[in-house]
Amino acid sequence: MKQNSSIYESTVPSAESALTSSRKWATHPHLAGSPQDFEDAKDILALFQEHFAISKPPVTPVFPAGSHLSRSATLGINTLHAPAAWIDEYYPVMNTPVNHSLSVLSEDGEPVWEADLEEDGDPADPEASKYRTAVPAWHGLSKDGEAEGELIYANYGTKEDYDAVVASGGDLKGKIVLARYGAIFRGLKIQLAQEHGAAGVLIYSDIRDDGSVTEDNGFDTYPAGPARNPASVQRGSVQFISAYPGDPTTPGKPAYPDADRTEGANIPKIPSLPISWANAKKLLAEIGEDLNEARTVNGKPSARKVKLVNHVDDRVIPIWNTVAAIPGHIRDETVVLGCHRDAWVMGAVDPVSGTVSLHEIIRAFGVLLKNGWKPLRNVVIASWDAEEYGLIGSTEWAEDFPEWIQRNVVAYLNVDVSVSGSAWHASGSPSLAHLIRSVAQDVPHPTIANKSLWDAQGDVGPFAEAAALHAETLAAYEVTKKVRLGPADTGVGVLGSGSDFTPFLQHLGIASLDQGFGGTLGDAPYHYHSIYDSEKWIETYGDPGFHRHVAVAKHMGLTALRLIDSIILPLNTAQYAFELGVYLHEVEKIAASSDVDVSPNFSGLRASIDSLQSATLALADELVAAEKEFKEALAGLPKHGKKVQGHCMHAHSHIPGWLRKILRNIRKHWKHAKKDVKAVERFVKAAKRVQSGNAKLQKFEQGFISEEGIAEREWYRHLVVAPGKFLGYGATTLPAVTEALTIEKNSTLAEIEAKRVSDLLDTLAQTIAV
Repeated sequence: MKQNSSIYESTVPSAESALTSSRKWATHPHLAGSPQDFEDAKDILALFQEHFAISKPPVTPVFPAGSHLSRSATLGINTLHAPAAWIDEYYPVMNTPVNHSLSVLSEDGEPVWEADLEEDGDPADPEASKYRTAVPAWHGLSKDGEAEGELIYANYGTKEDYDAVVASGGDLKGKIVLARYGAIFRGLKIQLAQEHGAAGVLIYSDIRDDGSVTEDNGFDTYPAGPARNPASVQRGSVQFISAYPGDPTTPGKPAYPDADRTEGANIPKIPSLPISWANAKKLLAEIGEDLNEARTVNGKPSARKVKLVNHVDDRVIPIWNTVAAIPGHIRDETVVLGCHRDAWVMGAVDPVSGTVSLHEIIRAFGVLLKNGWKPLRNVVIASWDAEEYGLIGSTEWAEDFPEWIQRNVVAYLNVDVSVSGSAWHASGSPSLAHLIRSVAQDVPHPTIANKSLWDAQGDVGPFAEAAALHAETLAAYEVTKKVRLGPADTGVGVLGSGSDFTPFLQHLGIASLDQGFGGTLGDAPYHYHSIYDSEKWIETYGDPGFHRHVAVAKHMGLTALRLIDSIILPLNTAQYAFELGVYLHEVEKIAASSDVDVSPNFSGLRASIDSLQSATLALADELVAAEKEFKEALAGLPKHGKKVQGHCMHAHSHIPGWLRKILRNIRKHWKHAKKDVKAVERFVKAAKRVQSGNAKLQKFEQGFISEEGIAEREWYRHLVVAPGKFLGYGATTLPAVTEALTIEKNSTLAEIEAKRVSDLLDTLAQTIAV
């Protein structure tokens, strides 16, 4: 394994290759379900075929979801003898824009101002200029319709913000809500507005969230300088992701061409539009002459009405997941790596930076294969489609093959945005935290000598000393930093939602990881989901030299190699069990400070956590002993038969078949037979012991999965971590227990939910007992 890691780091990835691939993928639009998206899916397929030495069939292997070919491709991974690659085609309901408009109305209902809703496409950014109107600025999965009413400002559009509007005397019924991006997932801003009776929602990017690098602080706006282009617009899905991700019309089931469909319970019933800061300033002036006063949550409506028009075409649109598989010696253990491919426009950052890092991993694995590498475990690499609409490609695949995934997948490694700024961060299952950290400490810092990638968590950006920061901006950023820190000082954050790890972790219980470089208050503002998420921006401000792209590729690839080739899976269940104690402590603090009538009793849950902690410690000791016995037995195998030792190397998978091969080889050297048989018997026993231990590690995260799921959002079945009901992106630990206190204000319900968790933990402790 050390030799493979050395080859990986020394030969690939490379910054030159990363730059070349970015220029290939980030210089054209590739919206999910579009013709260019399909061409990109086939280009990724060709990449797999080239680097994994897969013969190109006469017909491109595009398999309709649910067909025999599609199901055989995934279900047949365990029987592959050589790498394979294919494209799965799913059929979700999505939408595309038809026409839209936004205007301020006079008293007699005539427009007195009409917004230019498209971005300006400055010629200094060639692709942004070329594709200015290629993908109009709209919200994916938004409601088709029109709305007219007075404006009312709602800050970030959080539950607390809407409560503040109401508390100040504001009436949201029939109003057009004006909210800024940030704090929570955009779809939840609309969901909460809808619940308050609003007629429509407008969402804009506020320069107060841009840190030091603003026009007010003396910076030119992009592309002349690093400050936000005031005409930029953040597109994005407005699906209610806290309810469920994926195709809105087939929750919990794969989107086959003939699928039974619902109306979709996770999409808005009121129209919305994304708008620029330039247009937002015009609208804020309708609420108050002073800009800061207009951005105060005081319930004050605008003097004049506005009209919002959002017409979209809702229909079934095919999407394409491109998948490759490399067979390993152990056929029932698989490591999956994934990144989505689709973008709202060019997406140099989101997701091309992730695709570039994955491209480098594919090249590196190809080099290893050419050098004779045979992975210990299977490897699957996926280029997901339609993530931007609501994690659709990955969710449909997970809903298509849940039993296979739970039986075989030991970990899922995700990358989405590799680079949007200077500070590296990682989030993942606590069982992966030590592995994430140790690999990051081994990978060199991308731009500073004698430091590691782990040290890059503290990087502050090239403009950090530019100017004093807005107090509100600084406070919000500090909160974000705290969320990223692991609760048990691992420095590894907790996963909520917002990318393709969600169906693996939250629905199926697969240990997962996500990572990348994010923006700081001293970085150039990233033009999220804008035409200015472009190649020019990433080369000029995002990652000049592409060294951070390479650092992510190194970390993700080396993490994968350790999971693929370690005898004992590097999953630290004891770390997880002890973090559960931290999660419960947080819940107890919430209970002590909440206004529930009776303080809930969590003693049963505390006892279950204690028992699980003891079980994981015993398992850790057993795994150390099992690996030691395995290595000693391997060293004691006969040396006179090369095939004997070769077959024995990986005998802990499918023992009877391997044993038959071993014994056949031993018969060729009969004079050593007695000695050989005893050595082989010792090895088989040790291999079975390792196999048993790894099976416990693989199933550990699944022990937190409840078939009933979380109340009112049953698709989310993980009772230890889930996206917060009113957060979307952000994670809530012990979610059902926590939200019984914070949202329902019900101590009895909190105890009932705690008992559900306790029962799962008791069963899990028995499952992993040694």
